[in-house]
Amino acid sequence: MSKAEKTRQFIIERTASIFNTKGYMSTSLSDITEATGLTKGSIYGNFENKDEVAIEVYRYNASQLSKIMSRSFGDEFPTTVDKLYAFVAFYRKNWRSVFSNGGCPIMNAATEADDSFPALKNQVKESFEIWTHKISGVIQQGQKNGELNPDVHPDEYAALFIMLIEGGILLSKTTDEEKFLNLALDRITQIIDCELIILSS
Repeated sequence: MSKAEKTRQFIIERTASIFNTKGYMSTSLSDITEATGLTKGSIYGNFENKDEVAIEVYRYNASQLSKIMSRSFGDEFPTTVDKLYAFVAFYRKNWRSVFSNGGCPIMNAATEADDSFPALKNQVKESFEIWTHKISGVIQQGQKNGELNPDVHPDEYAALFIMLIEGGILLSKTTDEEKFLNLALDRITQIIDCELIILSS
């Protein structure tokens, strides 16, 4: 990495939690300079404007979540059923750290991703598409392997899982009650057990 690239990365990493907690629209240039110890000139010397910082920080936050979440779908889990269970377990085990860093970065950005910030809206849309594709891909593989019900629509179930998780996170974070996220995760587990897994006769 060049010196300029290292500086950009430094700014992104030092402000990632602030943007996710305070908001991509609400985080100010003074917040950025305070977090980094850099001057306004240094920030604008590496980014065109604050919106560009916000977009790059969102990409960083979303990619960090994606990397951690993708471990659930790794080779250490031999079956697609194991992968789906591991996906649910990830949120059970990591909800506290997710909440302490401001909550789900995709959901947080989605609440701000209206017509006033179309670039952020496009990034959030892409994140949801990637997330849907990953879960759908696991379900499709399970169907090919004969583990999962061949009659279900993978994209629909992937979207349902995301809706349940995001809704659970929203309610739990708002009320400071873990039970709402667990309720959503319990429902996903029930769907996996009762609708996706092919039971041997």
